[in-house]
Amino acid sequence: MQEFVEVTGMVLFAAPSGEYDRRIKILTKERGKITAFVKGARRPNSRFLAVTNPFSFGTFRLFAGRTAYNLMEGHISNYFEKMRTDYEAALYGMYFLDVADFYSRENNDEAELLKLLYQSIRALVDTKIPKELIRYIFEMKAIVVNGEFPGIPGHMNLLNDTRYTIDFVQKMSLDKLYTFTVSEAVLEELSHCADYYREHFLAPNLKSLEILKNCRLKI
Repeated sequence: MQEFVEVTGMVLFAAPSGEYDRRIKILTKERGKITAFVKGARRPNSRFLAVTNPFSFGTFRLFAGRTAYNLMEGHISNYFEKMRTDYEAALYGMYFLDVADFYSRENNDEAELLKLLYQSIRALVDTKIPKELIRYIFEMKAIVVNGEFPGIPGHMNLLNDTRYTIDFVQKMSLDKLYTFTVSEAVLEELSHCADYYREHFLAPNLKSLEILKNCRLKI
């Protein structure tokens, strides 16, 4: 008897597989990060053409085979279409997807990471908060969600407002993360803190981050 499962999640990655198929990674609430194959997804008239794009968020019906999943249906509630026209937001978003891919595992409880990812992508396109601040918040909160956050770096002489911001990010619920902005001085200090956290607790050499940094230098 065929086993079908339905999951809620976001597409992290998509790549060609064979002549017309795609292989995708989905960060799901129910089963952590999973890999699925999508037959015919690269054909021009495929109903899976948009469903399998990165950033697509919704529900996915999968056939669970012995060694892999196969996508049978997808119902997308948010394609984050603004990513197609906001190049800078798309660069940040691809970095966020890479961080989520780095941190997540199959069959782990990744509900909090998925919610953080969704809220962060939405903040990139729906708020006027500086994208650099969104990035620093996302990086810190990803470490918190993973249970590794060390607190405020003790070796740094930081402004009280910077300390308050870090404490706020650490303790605040995910749906209230992107409700504030900071001064230029605090943003600069958060940049140094983020470098420290990234070096010690995140993947420091993700290619998407290098692309983001290089493109920002040209803006």
